[in-house]
Amino acid sequence: MTTATWFILLGSLLLVVGFTASYIKTVPATSAIVYLLIGFVVGPMGLGLFHFNPLEESALLELLTEIAVLISLYCAGVKMPAPVTFKRWRNPLQLAVISMTLTVGLVAFFGYYWLALPLGAAVILGAVVAPTDPVLATEVQVRHADDPDRLRFALTCEAGMNDGTAFPFVMLGLGLLGLHDLGDDGSRWLVIDVVWATGAGIGIGILAGYAVGWLVQRLRTTFTHSEFLESFLGLGLIALAYGVSLLVNAWGFLAVFSAAVALRHTELKLSGLKQQYSDPTSGEAKPGEAPKAIAHVHQSSLVFNEHLERLAEIVLVLLIGGSLFWDSWSWRAVGFAAFLFFVARPISVHLGLLGTNAPMRMRNLAGWFGVRGIGSLYYLMYAIQHGLPEEIALELIHLTFVVVALSILVHGVSVKPTIARFWRSRKSTS
Repeated sequence: MTTATWFILLGSLLLVVGFTASYIKTVPATSAIVYLLIGFVVGPMGLGLFHFNPLEESALLELLTEIAVLISLYCAGVKMPAPVTFKRWRNPLQLAVISMTLTVGLVAFFGYYWLALPLGAAVILGAVVAPTDPVLATEVQVRHADDPDRLRFALTCEAGMNDGTAFPFVMLGLGLLGLHDLGDDGSRWLVIDVVWATGAGIGIGILAGYAVGWLVQRLRTTFTHSEFLESFLGLGLIALAYGVSLLVNAWGFLAVFSAAVALRHTELKLSGLKQQYSDPTSGEAKPGEAPKAIAHVHQSSLVFNEHLERLAEIVLVLLIGGSLFWDSWSWRAVGFAAFLFFVARPISVHLGLLGTNAPMRMRNLAGWFGVRGIGSLYYLMYAIQHGLPEEIALELIHLTFVVVALSILVHGVSVKPTIARFWRSRKSTS
């Protein structure tokens, strides 16, 4: 495809999305399905106008997916409720740590024994597909910070945290392949890649979010007529937290999500405001109760960053569709996706939530809506850029891209009717 053709395709797609946004909300499909199908049509499965080669363009795809995930993590973080309490965050913490670790283990077992992958490659595959995605899971994310729904909160928070907690397993897989130093008996991996990188990432994010929130509040108090470009402040916070984390070998995704959560928490606390939750069966404000207008960075920057997130989603999902051939849909790849969706994810969620008060319906839905997407592509491209052998890289690309495409289709088609049925059943029993 020529440059002109690309501009025409993207421009037409943006116009279609802009004109049909309200219509898509009424049908059992998501916008990501539309982008993917267009990718199929113009890619090797259809007209053959272009083919995106993930192996040859792994550096570009790593950068694009990295930016998309960072923006999405920020958007998810600033919608998290404040204050942060263990009682409210217990379920997503268990999903992001226990359930994700179990998923990595189950996938690694399947990859090693059934797919005949080397152990290191099987672990990398588990780390790639285990995290749920904050970019493509918009239908099951919290609508706003005052949304009281436990299911949406748990899935959004899980997606925000496990995009960082998966990194140690990527490094473990690379180490088992001889591409990363694990230390004696894995000691370096445990101390540096797990304890230090995780703790430092969270700490850097909290400090950065608090500092920006405090500084904005102080400047607005001292200089009452001062104005800020909140969108730039939001992007600046993302870049600062991520850059510092990379500098000290901490997990930057955790830092960005933590920074966004800390920013919202700090701005509300310094303003003397409290979280105002709506009725527990609705995301809407109570009748006769007007929401407070709060001119905060976390609110003002959210709309701009959500637009960037949507633009990144369009480009990346289009590339996914343009990278698949008809023979990509092998029984090997489809069977692996079925194992992940119907076995590994549900088992991991139910085991991870043992001992909690999460209702069974919520556990069942959380086990189903483990949307895989842009984050998985980033981890895979990261591994390829760090020396993954070509033969293994091609096999993991094959499996991962089919999993992501099927997740977009299967989860996208099922999300709206399933969530609607869930709400009807809750109302009938309330």
